[in-house]
Amino acid sequence: MNKLSFGPFGITTGLTSSPESLAAVRAAEELGYPAIWLSGGPLPGLQTIKDLVEATSTIRFISGILSVDTYPAEDVTATYSAIEAATPGRFTVGLGGAHGPHPVATITKYLDQLDGVPAEHQLLAALGPRMLKLAGERTAGAYPFLVTSEYSAQARAALGADKLLAVSHLVVVEPDADRARGIARDTLSFFTGIPGYAANLRRMGFTDDDLTNLPDHMVDALAAWGTPTQIAESLHKHLAAGADHVAINVITGVTGPQPINQWRALAPALL
Repeated sequence: MNKLSFGPFGITTGLTSSPESLAAVRAAEELGYPAIWLSGGPLPGLQTIKDLVEATSTIRFISGILSVDTYPAEDVTATYSAIEAATPGRFTVGLGGAHGPHPVATITKYLDQLDGVPAEHQLLAALGPRMLKLAGERTAGAYPFLVTSEYSAQARAALGADKLLAVSHLVVVEPDADRARGIARDTLSFFTGIPGYAANLRRMGFTDDDLTNLPDHMVDALAAWGTPTQIAESLHKHLAAGADHVAINVITGVTGPQPINQWRALAPALL
């Protein structure tokens, strides 16, 4: 299969079909971002993906991620087929969220049912070695979150050169170290309590004490902060390690509004 390409930098964010979300994706498109990765939690349903595509002209959307425990394979296939027929190449299906004792088996069964979506338009939110292996064998690549550049090098080796490695990375556009790290810690403290993320953080060498206290070295490895130029330098470490694409997940410490001003500030340094 041909290797997917979304350019070096895109955006990760949660969107709905609201006027505010539609305005945000139009702004991202106008700024020149080539792709938006849709956070699964805030997504109200598959219709929103259609709405976002219809509201824009060229920007590409990737579900990052659709939970296989929430969305039946036949519904995802129908959504993909409808978008592909109307606007080819604008939607790629990113999957994950398999909970329970056998996540790899659950994802494998789901992929078997997703026969209407070509493998080259499928990605997995893979973190552990078994899921990375499955992503390399069955899909176009992997979309890990909350990882270091060292992890990107290991994931590239596991996937092989012909698969997409797209990394979602936290970003805080704030030059003050204390404020930036404080914003990052608020977000990181949520994810360190999720077993799958905690296990992968330990695989990357972080200790239980790190997961509890979130020391500076851990925050700095998992969240890029500073000026746009400093953030770009930090994110380029993933690309140098073997990632094809970095999706910036901008956090501001405020829940609700889309970080359009931050996307705008970062665009000259990233695009």
